[in-house]
Amino acid sequence: MSQASAPHAYEIKSATLPLVAFLLKTADTATLKADLSRRLGATPDFFDNDAVVIDLSGLDDPDHLLDLPAVCDCLRAHHLVPVAVRGANEHQLINSRAAGLFEARDVNVQIPVAPRVETVVQEVIREVEVVREVQAPSLPAMVIDKPLRSGQHVYAKGRDLVVLAMVNPGAEIMADGHIHVYAPLRGKAIAGARGNTQARIFTASLEAELVSIAGTYRTSGDSPLPKELMGKPTQISLQDDKLIMQAL
Repeated sequence: MSQASAPHAYEIKSATLPLVAFLLKTADTATLKADLSRRLGATPDFFDNDAVVIDLSGLDDPDHLLDLPAVCDCLRAHHLVPVAVRGANEHQLINSRAAGLFEARDVNVQIPVAPRVETVVQEVIREVEVVREVQAPSLPAMVIDKPLRSGQHVYAKGRDLVVLAMVNPGAEIMADGHIHVYAPLRGKAIAGARGNTQARIFTASLEAELVSIAGTYRTSGDSPLPKELMGKPTQISLQDDKLIMQAL
């Protein structure tokens, strides 16, 4: 076979990829690191090496020297992979190239409803905006049939989660869809982890340390769960920015 007729070793095609836009509002990387740890430390597997566009258009002081490599290190520590930058001035573009980031001018960002926390007093400094449409889980539900001990973490990505045994204190269960616990729920349960406000939590016995749907959460310490539902079958849904708990 001649070299001219040999098949090509590669092809170049356009592609549309799901991205996460990280809207940075301060150049203080120490504050950024602390805030990321505070918001995402309890759910270390929330992001799964998602590609990130760093948006600098919201900086409080655009002319302040920004250490982009340090920002990238903060994001990588939480399983986010910085690939591009947007809203940068000329000096920031030079630094972004040094950090291995390209300039993304035409990225369309779909901003979902910002996560809400019932117990916060002051709004966070930064926002994480997921650049993808929230879709109902299409994969079969993940089924766990053994008790979950303290320190164990289960994440049903893109699907519902069904737990047939006890979720002990200190254990954490998370799903992009609904969560069903056919046993006492004594640990943390996070449904609609990537913004699905229609997700619900069902449990045969509500004794949870924390329950959360689409970013809105309630803990047993900050705001005690309803006494009339403690230890009883309960469903939890999100309505008008509040968690609604109802007996089953």
